[in-house]
Amino acid sequence: MSKRILVIGAGFAGMWSALASARLLDEVGRTDVEIALVAPAPELHIRPRLYEKNPGGMRAPLQEIFEAVGVKFIQGVVERIDVERHEVELVGVGADTSRRKLGYDRLVLASGSRLFRPQIPGLEQHAFNVDQVADAARLESHIFSLASRPESTARNTVVVAGAGFTGIETAAEMPARLREVFGKDAAVNVIMVERNADIGPDLGAGPRPVITQALTELGVTWKVGSGVAAVDATGVTLENGERIEASTVIWTAGARASALTSQIPAKRDNFGRLHVDRHLKVEGIDTIYATGDVAYAATDDEGNYAAMSCQHAMNLGRSAGHNVAADLLGEVLIPYSQPKYVTCLDLGPWGAVYTEGWDRQVKLAGAEAKALKTQINTEWIYPPSADRAEVLASADPRRIVVA
Repeated sequence: MSKRILVIGAGFAGMWSALASARLLDEVGRTDVEIALVAPAPELHIRPRLYEKNPGGMRAPLQEIFEAVGVKFIQGVVERIDVERHEVELVGVGADTSRRKLGYDRLVLASGSRLFRPQIPGLEQHAFNVDQVADAARLESHIFSLASRPESTARNTVVVAGAGFTGIETAAEMPARLREVFGKDAAVNVIMVERNADIGPDLGAGPRPVITQALTELGVTWKVGSGVAAVDATGVTLENGERIEASTVIWTAGARASALTSQIPAKRDNFGRLHVDRHLKVEGIDTIYATGDVAYAATDDEGNYAAMSCQHAMNLGRSAGHNVAADLLGEVLIPYSQPKYVTCLDLGPWGAVYTEGWDRQVKLAGAEAKALKTQINTEWIYPPSADRAEVLASADPRRIVVA
């Protein structure tokens, strides 16, 4: 009787989990295990690029890749996980409202993360974001529509709430994008708002001088030490009472793991991520692995843990996929390890800044770093071609992505 490995999610971690499982099955010559992946569509959303122009085009098709290595794609959205019965309940997409149950022998939870939206008055109704493809496309349409409005300070002002990685990349793009709409000589205002005392609080002090130089030269300003208290149709009010008139408010402040993690009876961190062992098995649950943004996973033996990032999701996916198949087949598991950590922060037309290490030592800045960022965003993070040999080789969990 055949067995089933079920992967939930077609993001970076889910895609690579399915492909890595297929790789091990091919390597040991097993044909009695089905690898099934459930997602709303057989496509990878290139989420790290959604701050850029044309976010609607940030999708990569996966059906041919899955077919090349024997991964079965199942269209749907998983709404319930029954850990005791080893099954999930999924509902169809769009007009398809049918429900069905699907059993599994091993489950890989790779359902990703979503933007954290606190209960701030007006946030849901009036703020934009770049979290998902549809969200970013809505923002782009809004920016284009501003040209039809009478010129005003509010029309020409964008407030970016949150000065973390996504907030900085988004803000750095905005002056040029606004001038494409209003004219190259338009007076535009892009203001970042950050509750912490510094911009880029999670990026540390290392790259901050480069970041502040770039933003200053781009004309981006920032207000720190006070977060957003309320959003309305004409701007934001800060916690300190200050008012900023703005027709565009973009919320970028943080992410939380998929709500599906709450259905797994296991320990979670403050972001909702499931605690996993070094093989990415959920602690205390023998049949479930967690990977990508839903996994609280150690990257090394020095106390560092994976970030909610594409960089970590890709390697986490390869490791989870290999190990879930190895566990089912009685093959050797390979501990997840990703000791080298880098960041490459896009700074719009100014360039970028590239750092290495958890202390984020700056190695490249400006045009040189921008060339690397462009290569990452347009080549490294995309799926392989639908060539079976290439797909299987690229799914090796020992593959070094960052050397």
